[in-house]
Amino acid sequence: MSSAKRWWILVTVSAGLLLISVDMTVLYTALPTLTEELSADASQKLWIINAYPLVMAGLLLGAGTLGDRVGHKRMFLIGLTLFGAASLLAAFAPTPGVLIGGRAFLAVGAAAMMPATLSLIRITFDDERERGIAIGVWGTMSVFGMAMGPIVGGLLLEHFWWGSVFLINVPVVLVSLVAAALLAPGGSGNPDKPWDLLASVQIMAGLVGTVYAIKELTKPAPQPLHVVLALLVAAAGFWLFIRRQRGMSHPLIDFALLRDPRIMAGVAAAGLAMFADAGIQLVLTQRLQLVLGLSPLSAGLLVAAVALGALPAGVIGGALLHRVGTRPLLVGGLLLTGTGALLTLGMTPGTVPFLALDPDHSAWIMPGLVVVGAGAGLAMTAASAAIIGNAPKHRAGMAASVEEVSYELGSLSGVAILGSLLGALYTSTIRLPEGAPDSAREGLDQAIAAAGELPDGQAADALLAAAHQAFDHGYTATLLIATVVLVGGAALTARLLSRPAPAPVVPTAPEDEPAVSDAGHLVTKGNPTE
Repeated sequence: MSSAKRWWILVTVSAGLLLISVDMTVLYTALPTLTEELSADASQKLWIINAYPLVMAGLLLGAGTLGDRVGHKRMFLIGLTLFGAASLLAAFAPTPGVLIGGRAFLAVGAAAMMPATLSLIRITFDDERERGIAIGVWGTMSVFGMAMGPIVGGLLLEHFWWGSVFLINVPVVLVSLVAAALLAPGGSGNPDKPWDLLASVQIMAGLVGTVYAIKELTKPAPQPLHVVLALLVAAAGFWLFIRRQRGMSHPLIDFALLRDPRIMAGVAAAGLAMFADAGIQLVLTQRLQLVLGLSPLSAGLLVAAVALGALPAGVIGGALLHRVGTRPLLVGGLLLTGTGALLTLGMTPGTVPFLALDPDHSAWIMPGLVVVGAGAGLAMTAASAAIIGNAPKHRAGMAASVEEVSYELGSLSGVAILGSLLGALYTSTIRLPEGAPDSAREGLDQAIAAAGELPDGQAADALLAAAHQAFDHGYTATLLIATVVLVGGAALTARLLSRPAPAPVVPTAPEDEPAVSDAGHLVTKGNPTE
């Protein structure tokens, strides 16, 4: 394969990954508009955001092994097609329920497409240095796309209705379909490999139960019975999934992969970096619009500063991987992201009393966001290399799925936990002035709407001041928690990478099954846990 064709394949799969990543955050700036036009309540708002990563995380493991069975090019094309159809459904959704369904359908396409992107890179790039750069570009696209989501949403909302944030996907899908059909390497896969739909349902039940319990716990008046039932469903789903995987010769996830501390360090770093990145972007875009009164476009432009740090850092990190190794990039990237989170908090106008920053110059936050992006770009590149570079070839699709599940679970938990915590702290700390409607306690956007209906201007100003102060309590706490998580993640990955790699295992696979990893280590076929 010619060098030019290899890099065009990288461009094609990166376009697909960019679509997936942009849709993770494109609604952050559109959320206030959606809330008003679709009359979505606080619970529906969070499900509109979370349906996408939730369903994707539940399906990714199955999609990776299905790609090994039917071929990764075919899975990429199927995923693009589904993604385009779901974008049309979401764009014209008449109710919050239909939009939540459309977002779930988008996730099905994204789950089919995402493992194939990394597997196609692995198949296409044989040279170690070129593969490092390609993985660097791939890993950076996740952070870059998430950073560009708010600005894409803001730009479209300046000129079109909210459905345009989904409709913009369609032309990109069409171009990518043609390019992938012409350029991507074929391969029919291995039709003898089974695909386990039941296991995907089990893990999704576990994820849905967990997220529902988190949301219920952070409500002003949680229902204990609902929390207990959700946790029971989550525990049952995860237990059944693990039990089923350990008893299968062709599992969706071979837990022996996670016994390798290098792979485990990559999984942890990827998840924690995305946890912080998604959570920071969500709470920051809401604050810029609801507290500082910026337009969706202005808020998106500021948050896009993450991309200014992520893209060059990811590419440079990929180029340096073969020289410095993964440990300095993983640990340093997480610490750098934590530093950026603290800097962003300190430079946010109105949150630090002794820093009298002008609220009209909200660009103070940009240096911190550039540092967040640079750290995340380094960490994501090194995480990809740690996972894919140390997985055996016959587990390529599985390893890609494990990595992407860590991304999606990180994003999902960042939005679910930090977003829910933000709402809970707002509700618990707001002190409503006399005469203010109780509905203002539900959220800042409800408080803004209530203030607009008050006849007395002074009463409206008092309500807004109380609501902004309560929101900033939650904003400060979420960024501090994100920082603590990142520092803890850096310590964890440093410890994991200090452990020796597992000893090579004599293969028991049939002779026609690949039994050698990229590093030259012998590996087993089937389920090494048995």
